[in-house]
Parts: sequence; structure tokens; C-alpha cells
Amino acid sequence: MVKKHQSRAALRETLTGYAFLFPMLINMLVFLIFPILFSLIMSFTKWDFVQGLETMKFTGLENFFRIFKDEWFTASLKNTVIFTIWTVPVGTALALIIAVIINKYVYFPNFHKISLFLPYISSIIASAVVWAVILHPTFGPVNELLKSLGVQNPPKWFGDLKWSLPSVIIFSIWRELGYLTLVYMAGLKGIPKELYEAAEIDGASNIQKFIHITMPSVSPTTFFLLITGTIDSFKIFAQVDVITQGGPGGSTMVVIYYMYKRAFQFYEMGYAGAITWLFFIMVFTVTIIQWIGQKKWVKYDI
Repeated sequence: MVKKHQSRAALRETLTGYAFLFPMLINMLVFLIFPILFSLIMSFTKWDFVQGLETMKFTGLENFFRIFKDEWFTASLKNTVIFTIWTVPVGTALALIIAVIINKYVYFPNFHKISLFLPYISSIIASAVVWAVILHPTFGPVNELLKSLGVQNPPKWFGDLKWSLPSVIIFSIWRELGYLTLVYMAGLKGIPKELYEAAEIDGASNIQKFIHITMPSVSPTTFFLLITGTIDSFKIFAQVDVITQGGPGGSTMVVIYYMYKRAFQFYEMGYAGAITWLFFIMVFTVTIIQWIGQKKWVKYDI
């Protein structure tokens, strides 16, 4: 009787657990798993979703072959790679330097933490609009300042073919800097002070301590930020959509925004699905390469 009672109680606990999990499982099935599978199926078709499912036609690998001949996709992929190469390493390096400075040499560190973190928790749409005003080519305060300093033809920033993508990069680094700095400051707390004391006894300079103690000690944090930063940078969309819409002349067109235009402006859902899956494979490959490479430079025990 005791065993039966225990088995019934265990069954009730199991069913109760599944009951709590059921809404989340349904949510994952409807909003995650099904869209992923449907996008994979869709990538092998030609479909204008406005005309309904009955117009969907299976085309095999035609969409994928088309991608490699698409100059707009090539240009958007190039812009995405340039954006990633600049934002991730530069933002990560700046965050580490700022974290060290705030941690050791700045009064009221909590105030500086909050100041740096505010852009990250603010609406990216609002932040993008503010930056569009700040860097306005005619009335923006930045160009007014440059003119007052004697610059005759200051950059048009978001409206310039050469400066539009760098402007988006600068904005993105600024917005992410607070988050990166806070993560690094948490990592710096875990470095034993004895290491720095021993280095001082040996006569090490501040730069030597930074290179030989700080950087190796926070290498797991650096690896985490590089992985997540690379994935996030490949997904850049909001700032491009709000400020430049891919212009001028496609100079800020990135893959995700190009996929969006193909899907919801040209209604080429099958082609957009193919772009999505090819891009996913590329990002996954880069992530695996980073994961393999971290074994050579990430040190978990100092």
C-alpha cells in the first residue's frame, strides 16, 4: 500500500510538472519550432504570401542558386561582415579598458556604471532617432561644432556613401558599450588581488599587469562577449531600419534588412527563407570556428 501511495504521489508530481510546462511547450511549438520548420520548407518554394498558400510552388534549390548571383545579397553580406569586424573587437576592447579604469581609478564608480548602461536599456528606436538628429548633416550639433572649428565640408554621416556605415558602427558601439563594460567589471571582481601584489613586488608596470594578469584572467569573459557580440552584430536591423533604410545607395544594407525587404516589400517569401537559412549556416560556422579557437587562448584557471 505504501509503494502504491508513493507511486501515485510521484505520478501526481510528474503530471503537475508537465501541466506547468505545457503552456511554455505550446508557446515554443507555435512560435519557435513551427516557424523554423516552415521557413525551411518555404526556402525551397516560390511563394507570394499575399496570394495565399495555394500559390506556393516547389522550386528545389533554385532560391539558393539565385542567392550566389544576387549582387544585392553580396553587398549586404559585405556590409554585415564589415560591421561585425569593427563593432565586436573595438567595442570589446574599449569596454575592457573602461572597466579597468572605472574599477581602479575613478571616484563614484556606481554613477559611471549607470551612465554607461543607460543607452543599452533605452529604446533602440529612440536612441537611433536621437543619433540621427545629432549627426544631421545640416543642423546637427556635431557638424555645427566641426564648422566652428574650421572644417569646411564636414561629413554628411548617415547621408554620406562613405560615412553612413561607419556612423552606424559608431552608434552601435556606443549603445553596447555599457553592457560590455558591466560584464567585464563583474569579471574583474574575480581576479585575486594577490596576483597584482606579487607582480608589484617583481616590479611589473601597470601595462605589464594588464597584459599578463588582467587580460588572461578575463579571457573567459572576453570569449563570451565575442561569441554573443558576433551573433548580435550579424542580426543588426533596428538602427538600419530607423535611420538609413539601407541607404544611401545600399551602403548600409545588411543581410537581415535585405531579407526583410525581400519578404515584406517584394513578397518573395521563398527567396527570403533561403537567405535566412544560408545566413544561419554562415553564422553557425563562424560561431563553431570561434568555439574551436578559444581552446588556444581562453584560460579558465590562472
